[in-house]
Amino acid sequence: MESIRKQASKLREQVAKQQQAVLKRLGNLGNEAVMIDEEELMCHQKLQDLYISTRATKHFQRSVVRGVEAFISTSSKQMEIVRKLAENCCKYGAENQSASTHLARGSEYFGTSYNSIEDEREAFLKVLGEQVAEPLRAQIAGAPLEDARHLTHRYDKLRQEVEAQVADVLRRRLKSTSVSVESSVKLQNAEARLTELKSSTVALGKEATAAMLSVEDQQQQMTFHKLRTMNAKNRDTQETAATYLPKGNAIHN
Repeated sequence: MESIRKQASKLREQVAKQQQAVLKRLGNLGNEAVMIDEEELMCHQKLQDLYISTRATKHFQRSVVRGVEAFISTSSKQMEIVRKLAENCCKYGAENQSASTHLARGSEYFGTSYNSIEDEREAFLKVLGEQVAEPLRAQIAGAPLEDARHLTHRYDKLRQEVEAQVADVLRRRLKSTSVSVESSVKLQNAEARLTELKSSTVALGKEATAAMLSVEDQQQQMTFHKLRTMNAKNRDTQETAATYLPKGNAIHN
């Protein structure tokens, strides 16, 4: 009998320790403990990666827009200075044509050439503003990104509800040693609610992932295209401007 009592006592201690371990785990439920489904875990990780990726691209787009705006502002001031210089050169050349001097002819060529160069720069700045900065600014504040982020936030919130519901189900199962009709019904309702929440989480996760993937692709495509546009227009501007420079050599003739 003594041996049986010792075994029973030992068994009760083991059960108590197991219950304490379960309760402790219930009090510290994390994402990995709650979301057992491997596919859902992958969806959650994918959404986190997409959120980080789209946020980084958004910040990069902002830096591009700010850089372009600063470049336009600085270049516009330089353009005013050069145009004033070119205007003075053209004025001197026009007013002193009767003298037929090299300086008069050279000044007019110089002024005309640099006016043409500044026309090219003005067109370049217009492209930067209208075809680079404005579209990027619109995408930064656009609805697709905000809508995709809203779906992601909803998904995270629903996922937290699943965690809480899992904890509730596990607590009710823990009490199943003294089953009553009422507790059994409550457990069934809790399990049904958990199934419903998990199903909604999976569906919303897929919707949010699709939206974020679409936004990521749009961001990548547009930003890359705008950088190419900026580079191509800059190259064309430099090449065209170079064709005007030889005219300035007339100042030596």
